[in-house]
Amino acid sequence: MRRLRRVKILATLGPASQDPETLMALFEAGADVFRINMSHASHDAMRERIRMIRSIEEKTGRPVGILCDLQGPKLRVGIFKDDSAMVAKGAQFVLDSDPTPGDATRVHLPHPEILEALRPGHTVLIDDGKVSLHIVEADGKKAVAVVDVAGKISNKKGVSLPDTEIPVSAMTEKDRSDLEAALNEGVDWIAVSFVQRPEDVAEVKKIARGRALVLAKIEKPQAIARLNEIIEISDALMVARGDLGVEMPLEKVPGLQKRICRNARRLGKPVVVATQMLESMITSPVPTRAEVSDVATAVFEGADAVMLSAESASGQYPIEAVRTMNRIAEEVECDDIYRSIITTQRTTPEQTGADAIAVATRDVAETLDLKAIVAWTSSGSTAFRIARERPESPILALTPNRDAARRLCLVWGVHSITTKDAHDIDDMALRACKFAHREDFAKDGERVIVVAGVPFGTPGATNMVRIAFIDSRDWAKK
Repeated sequence: MRRLRRVKILATLGPASQDPETLMALFEAGADVFRINMSHASHDAMRERIRMIRSIEEKTGRPVGILCDLQGPKLRVGIFKDDSAMVAKGAQFVLDSDPTPGDATRVHLPHPEILEALRPGHTVLIDDGKVSLHIVEADGKKAVAVVDVAGKISNKKGVSLPDTEIPVSAMTEKDRSDLEAALNEGVDWIAVSFVQRPEDVAEVKKIARGRALVLAKIEKPQAIARLNEIIEISDALMVARGDLGVEMPLEKVPGLQKRICRNARRLGKPVVVATQMLESMITSPVPTRAEVSDVATAVFEGADAVMLSAESASGQYPIEAVRTMNRIAEEVECDDIYRSIITTQRTTPEQTGADAIAVATRDVAETLDLKAIVAWTSSGSTAFRIARERPESPILALTPNRDAARRLCLVWGVHSITTKDAHDIDDMALRACKFAHREDFAKDGERVIVVAGVPFGTPGATNMVRIAFIDSRDWAKK
């Protein structure tokens, strides 16, 4: 099932998409990667969903990516005597270490590390910013705040701290348990929530030990401050616009989205744009015009993937949402202006042989109007490098590594196939042509460019390019 677009679609699973028939329909509608949100999934539910996704692979013969999204540290206030309290603008409100139920003047904050980190001038947002406070006094045991935006605070509402670097890991005990369970089930990508520093990503990568690639969700101001360091250590990025738009002014989010996308592409890391892309389709069979434009903007920007959250997890029209996103992406990529925008974003390659070959491959393919770039890759790194160049020719990745094929489902423009490794250069060219023909990338008499590393099976050793003619008689004789 070859997609007619380069950008990938990531669909979140949930109550509206938890049976085999719906999962298959989502895949057929255009989903390339499925996201399992561990904020709402037990280990048993995760295993069952993974089993259903792998069943799709068996039925279709196509790799399908699985992303496990860790919950991360959820900061919440305590409880109130009457389950909630109204706080007035200008009034003082205390966050403290006393577990006694709160009222309109105070509430327990069951996170001693936050109380120790708060300083005068820091902003505290409660319930996604519906209530806003700023700290005027803090002694490590309690923090006195003044209410800037009034409203009702209910039991265990979430707390956001845009000015405060929380001196704890992005991994909770729940996350560690979820991570081990996900790795044991063979997921392809791990998403780390509420990343503040590169060390947060390094901690997950140390545990994963290459069993899955690690994606950093950019949703806190502290992550923006150290963005390039986080991109360097991560395998991929996500522009998590929901929490990012809570902890930073909303008007800054579009510019940050472009900045993250371009920086990630410059460093050759896949980037996903997420949150509220087709939000109205949770309850409506058609999106708003603004939502269509939002998805299109991400595609024009060259994002590797666009993501559906509640639209596919709990909405009334999950399959229609994926179909709509698929149609938008296909239309954008056919637009005359699309290629010019993608081309102007190209950056200088790194001074490595592999990157030089990736750039040369793109240039040769475009100069000769070659029908496909066929990349033999063991780890997937060759396909990652070529995708960074956003070539006009589609990318066909051939790999003996099933895990690499699945991981590449998140990468722009890559159509991955699992096959045995080539045993010599002639076999490499012959089977590259055979797969390009079989997958309808090229016809007899047309040409493809083949990229590989010699010796075969050596990760990261991209060092050879060959132009090959398609002639189906060559493999018919075999």
